[in-house]
Amino acid sequence: MTELFNILFGQYSNYETIDISLEIIAVIFGFLSVWSSKNNNIWVYPTGMISTSIFVYLLLKWGLLGDMMINGYYFIMSVYGWYIWTRKVDETHHTPITSTTKKENITSAIIFILTLFFVFIVYKSFDKWTSWVAYVDTITTAIFFVGMWLMARKKIENWIYWIIGDIISVPLYFYKGFTFTSFQYLIFTFIAIFGYLEWKKLLNKKI
Repeated sequence: MTELFNILFGQYSNYETIDISLEIIAVIFGFLSVWSSKNNNIWVYPTGMISTSIFVYLLLKWGLLGDMMINGYYFIMSVYGWYIWTRKVDETHHTPITSTTKKENITSAIIFILTLFFVFIVYKSFDKWTSWVAYVDTITTAIFFVGMWLMARKKIENWIYWIIGDIISVPLYFYKGFTFTSFQYLIFTFIAIFGYLEWKKLLNKKI
């Protein structure tokens, strides 16, 4: 048992107590955010903004630029999403759950490609393009950028991007030494699957 504990959490022996506490708090609010999104609840955004704010600080401190950019982007898109989700399309209805249009699929592809180039340039500029982790970071950042944009616009396809990105992030964050965050993405994977199924039911009811 002790050996397993050391494998999972041994890396935290070198971290400051405040940083470990902040990571746990960020994980809790991240969980609340994703759970709120699954339930089509506007609390997805205030809870998400708390989580991402903490992660931006921690990831900047730890020198994980790609992850930091993801969370910074999450924060900005949360402001946008909060507006979209609370905007009334008529006197009694707010923005509904819908599927992506052809134009939005093209926009998603553009966001994905531009993000790949952007992250690559940032990593090269800060001399962080030094291992296979940088390649994976670049791809996951692009996946999450598209997923967040689609979630902000209440598109059901956002869950597909979250599921893919979360599955990749579980072993990636464990490799980086952030076990709590790795567990967070493992939980996120299951919530995203149920989120997709829940949104699918709500979407079918409106068809």
